[in-house]
Amino acid sequence: MRRSDSISSVLKQKSHEIWSVTPDQSVYEAIEKMADKGVGALLVISAGKLVGVISERDYARKVILKGRSSKETQVQEIMSSPVISVTWQDTVDECMTIMTNNRIRHLPVTENAKILGMISIGDLVKWIISEQEGTIQRLESYIAGKYPA
Repeated sequence: MRRSDSISSVLKQKSHEIWSVTPDQSVYEAIEKMADKGVGALLVISAGKLVGVISERDYARKVILKGRSSKETQVQEIMSSPVISVTWQDTVDECMTIMTNNRIRHLPVTENAKILGMISIGDLVKWIISEQEGTIQRLESYIAGKYPA
């Protein structure tokens, strides 16, 4: 596992299910689905096309803090759009940079307008931690004289 690995490697370790809502669904339905699926964001899909992302952060900032009703507010009113996405070939490092620069925690992965999945900052952090653990193990083996010549 390396930071230069493509996102395809990260996606292969995840469930391939894609959770989504439509723009005309209520924010309440979206939050309910996030809770049910144990995720922090959903893709917003209209007529088979990715049109936005709705996250818990969108809900907190655009519904709760503004005193709106989640049952009366539609997803399209608060979703993040246009969508920032990555491709199958983008690297873990590139995705971390995109997330950091845009202050986002979820990135849809697309290829030729087809949705392949979504990665979170947590997915990338796990990947990087695994990389570091491998490096530490190799260094410990080297120091202990167990490193292959």
